[in-house]
Amino acid sequence: MINQKDLRPKDMGRSDEQLIKLEPEQLMPLFPPYDKPGMEPPLTDPKPAWKEKFCTSLDGYVGIDTLIRPKTKAEEDEFVRKFLNGLEKSFSDANNGVLQPLLLSFEYCAKCDTCSAACHIYEASGNNELYRPIFRSEVLRKIVKKYFTKSGKLLGSFVGADIDVNWETIARLGELSYRCNLCRRCAQTCPLGLDNAILTKEIRKIFSQELGIAPLPLHTKGTMLQIKTGSSTGVSKPAFLDTIEFLEEDIEEKYGLKIKFPMDKKGADILLLHNAGEYMAWPENPIAFAILFEEAGLNWTLSSEITGYDNVNYGIWYDDFQAKTLATMQMKVAKELGVNRIVIAECGHAHKASALIADRMVFADAKVPVESCLPLLWDMVRLKQLRLDPRKNNFPVTLHDPCNYVRGMGIVEPQRNVLKAICPQFREMTPHGVDNYCCGGGGGFAITNSMNFSEWRNKISSRMKFNQILGAFQDSMENTALPKYVCAPCSNCKGAIRDILEFYEATDKFNVQYGGLVELMVNALVSMEKPFLEFLE
Repeated sequence: MINQKDLRPKDMGRSDEQLIKLEPEQLMPLFPPYDKPGMEPPLTDPKPAWKEKFCTSLDGYVGIDTLIRPKTKAEEDEFVRKFLNGLEKSFSDANNGVLQPLLLSFEYCAKCDTCSAACHIYEASGNNELYRPIFRSEVLRKIVKKYFTKSGKLLGSFVGADIDVNWETIARLGELSYRCNLCRRCAQTCPLGLDNAILTKEIRKIFSQELGIAPLPLHTKGTMLQIKTGSSTGVSKPAFLDTIEFLEEDIEEKYGLKIKFPMDKKGADILLLHNAGEYMAWPENPIAFAILFEEAGLNWTLSSEITGYDNVNYGIWYDDFQAKTLATMQMKVAKELGVNRIVIAECGHAHKASALIADRMVFADAKVPVESCLPLLWDMVRLKQLRLDPRKNNFPVTLHDPCNYVRGMGIVEPQRNVLKAICPQFREMTPHGVDNYCCGGGGGFAITNSMNFSEWRNKISSRMKFNQILGAFQDSMENTALPKYVCAPCSNCKGAIRDILEFYEATDKFNVQYGGLVELMVNALVSMEKPFLEFLE
């Protein structure tokens, strides 16, 4: 095992059983009360059986549960050949969708290392070399130089092509591509505007599109299930309709409101697309949307058709073909309903997938305009379409800014304008807005729980976010009678924040709660006779 300070990109080809081992004392310190001994769960070692089957030789963690060790030398050689073949395609016209920014990021890095200070994973790990943003990129550059340049082929180590390439090297690189949340904070701070996340995504694409290897939760249990059934949760149309009926009954039983979710309403102004995980894990979120939309008198509908009730598109994290398949299917549903626009509910990656990526994959008359729910929610407040009483939300509230629609799409002010209007004790995280840190669940991590990966996510990739939450509530953390609410208007981010609060027992010990934006809005409605937020009951 190498001292992490001495680790170099060429070491990815070494035969060590494990390149680095994370040590608790090296990790970024947490704010009180989590600065005391015994407040953090320990780090654990990988099981021997995992070492024999998977690639644990990077840092001891397994992110890709379909990356299986080859049984023969022939299998290993074929694995390397396929990766190199895919790598060559990445830098050809076959990859014309991202070729220009890929080449710019690949060729013009000045090695200034500005991106390292911007990376929450690098900072949280205690500045571990393995997680430096340019470390992964440099490994890729060395492989490209060794196999695809004349100087590399002839002069090898004299020109930086000093890396042994075998199954272990490529497998470690694949695992390392799943140690990045694709949050693009590094790109935002790069003085040249280069994007290490593009290189990371290309590695994931090669693994999926050339090797047929991607984490089960993203591919088999996510994308492929969604294409087959319409939902990444596997919920069928009849089951979905039963869920909607149950939600309607729940609204009447709990709040005395008779609300009928509009379904397959032709020519509606809005087709509302939720992350299907909300119906399963946080049904209060689609309930809140329904209450708000009905009170504001909007002309809206849900769809019961395949892919029309689930805005998820996991393909954007690892496979362009899967991303386009889902984007096309979702647009087709909206087009057939004849709606004026698609409004994406609280899901960050769905915003990016539908409003940005689908915009480049679906053309001409096949398109339907896509909007974020956040400006719409602010309009409801700004135009006084809702009667609101901020006193109902008189407890500390902070806001998590999801990367994809804050840093990635520039939707910064609407959500905080709403909170300023309905939450008297609203306070910002430090930093916030476009400078905010990822929740740690981005890039697919929130649903990736293979082997010991959730430990890595909670201890490393979500560590900075947990510290931001602690920082925002420093004035009231130890007041356990007072609820403290983390507003995360994104299903993916809520999943990651739920996990860190459970991992550190912050809800049980310090009454730190979490949820979306619409839940706070409904809780503030004058017409609601009882609290909408259960922790207030």
